[in-house]
Parts: sequence; structure tokens; C-alpha cells
Amino acid sequence: MDLVLSDDQKMIREEATRLLAERSTSERVREVVEAAQGVDAELWATIAGELGWCAMAIPEAFGGLGLGMTEQVLLMEAVGRRLAALPLWSTSCMAAPLIAAVGGDTAKAELLGRIAGGEAATVAWDIFAVDPLAHIGFDARASGDGYVIEGRAAQVSDLLAAAIVLVPAQLDGGLALFALPAGTGNSALLPTLDGTRQIGELTLDPVALPASARVDAAGFDAADADAAIASAMLGLAAEQIGAACGVMDVTLDYIASRVQFGRTIASFQAIKHRCARLEVDFSEARSLVYGAAAGFDATSPAERGMEIAAARALAGDLLYRASEEAIQLHGGVGFTWEYDPHLYFKRAQAASCLLGATHAHLGLIADALLGAEEAR
Repeated sequence: MDLVLSDDQKMIREEATRLLAERSTSERVREVVEAAQGVDAELWATIAGELGWCAMAIPEAFGGLGLGMTEQVLLMEAVGRRLAALPLWSTSCMAAPLIAAVGGDTAKAELLGRIAGGEAATVAWDIFAVDPLAHIGFDARASGDGYVIEGRAAQVSDLLAAAIVLVPAQLDGGLALFALPAGTGNSALLPTLDGTRQIGELTLDPVALPASARVDAAGFDAADADAAIASAMLGLAAEQIGAACGVMDVTLDYIASRVQFGRTIASFQAIKHRCARLEVDFSEARSLVYGAAAGFDATSPAERGMEIAAARALAGDLLYRASEEAIQLHGGVGFTWEYDPHLYFKRAQAASCLLGATHAHLGLIADALLGAEEAR
């Protein structure tokens, strides 16, 4: 498999990195955290409404650019590197792929067109589970010309920022997907450890929806949504790797200027070894993510699932270790609010719980490999 980026892909990565370095500075990230909203609305208007980042992987038939998963991964890595408080993961890695996977033609044309135009979207499913559709918190029933739906999602990523909220619900023994009109139900912003990602609670108690709110054509199951779940996991892994690189950038800048015993501490061999080990691990994790992205549509769901589970496990562990090293290599000031390592450490802790913890992904890989061995 050729993992060399094309000239266009390099340009996307470079321009995204340049923009976020200018617009998602440490000072700006802290302003967002202190505002306790979890979203940089001004930056979102730029990247979604003006630059078309949300349109990147949406088919041209629905108003998108028709690019692939590799381009999406490059954007997510750039967002993670700057801890940019944007609902891009929820919109482009969760909501848009789910609509594309299970939506009817009319729903796809409308909703994907709105997302390509810059509207944020999210999915009200179990955000902490490896299989987010395993425990659906909503029930729906037909009522007249529409539906009645009720239930609760305790944690929804970017809920209050989303113009489109997708709600999977149990219906007639199967699953159905609904798009809530703006302002439907009760939404509440939740306090979070990671102030750069918005989490909200959604309660529908109950609400009536028109027939047009239904997104799927005739029900769906977990297999139908497999590609959408894989997209969400791969996008998160790319974001985690980006954040790991970002906190390492912060650390390298610090140790290059910190002088002790008449030398910068970056010149100490022990420090060099610790940084070099992380650089090797960055390359390993990034290669796995890029490989999974390049083969996303060509590999079988089972093989793709194992690759992405491995990427999630590696990326989550890498971000935790990189942020931990950053705090230690900063010395005493690494624990203070004035320096940035704590922002990345909080992201590492919070992101490690999303779509399954590391041990859950390692368990998936073990089950798949041991199951294959037993079948021989």
C-alpha cells in the first residue's frame, strides 16, 4: 500500500495546519475553555462556512468535494494538534457518514447538502461504547402521519452547536434514524474535564415528529452503520495523534529554551532519548491511521475493524504518554495553569473514554484473532 501523500493532500494538510496555528492559538483555546462552551463559533464559521472542510468527504452529488478518508484524517489530525474547539469530529466523522450509510435518497440530498454547506451535526448515541448502537436510549412509534419519540442521551458530543441532531431509536423491533428539527426536546450543556469539546444531554419527553424527520428508508441495523462507526473511530484516532504531536511541539519549544547547568535541557541525553522514543511511536501510530484511511473502502469490515481498533488503542496510549511526558519535562511549571500541557492531558483523559477505552479495543482484536485461530 502506498502511503505517500499526493500534492493535493499535502496542500490540504499544510493549509489546515497554517490556518489553525494562526486561529487556534493557546490564548484562543483558553478563551474557549474559560467561556465553558466547548466550541469556537468564529473559527467554525470560517472552516465550515467559508473553507468547506465539512464538504471534504461528502460525495459531489450531494454538494461535497468527493474526496476520501485520507483527506478527512489529515484535517482531524490538524484539529487535534491545536486542540481546536470545533464540532468537526461530530459533524464529518459521525453524522455525515451515518446519513450516507443508512439515509434514504431524499434525506441524504437534504442533510448532506446542509452539512456540506457548513451546518454542524451530531449523533445522540452511546458515545462511550465501542458499539454506540448497542444501547439505544430512545424509543419511537408511529403516530398518525408521523412519529412520537422519547428517551434520553446522557452525553452527546457538540449537542448545542449542532443544527442537525440525529437520533437512533428503537422502532418496531428494529432501528430507525431521525433528524430533529432545531430546538426539539430539552438540551443541557454539561461540565466537562476537557473544555475544548462540548458535551450535552438530550431529553425527549416525548415529542412528535413529522414523517419527513425520518432519515432511513426502511430501518437499519448495526451492520449497515459499520462504516459510519469506523469513520468516527478513525477520525478520533487521527485527532488523538494530532494532539500528541501538538503537546510534543509545546514540549520541544520549552526544553529548547530552558537552561540548566549552563545548557538547554534539550541537550541532555536522557531528555533526547525520551523525545526520540515518542517520535518513533508517532510514526508507528500515524502510519497505522493513514493505512486504515487509505484502505477504508477497499478492505472488508472485519479487517477494517481490527485495523481501526489497533489505531485507537495506539493513538489513545500515545496521547496519554506524550502529555504525561510533557508535564514531567516541563518540571514544576508543567502542573500550572499558565503552561499548556494540562490542556492536552485533559484531552487525553477525556478522549480515552470515547467510543470505547483502550482495553475494549484490544479485546476486539484479541477476540477476532483468537476466533480465527479456533476456526482453523
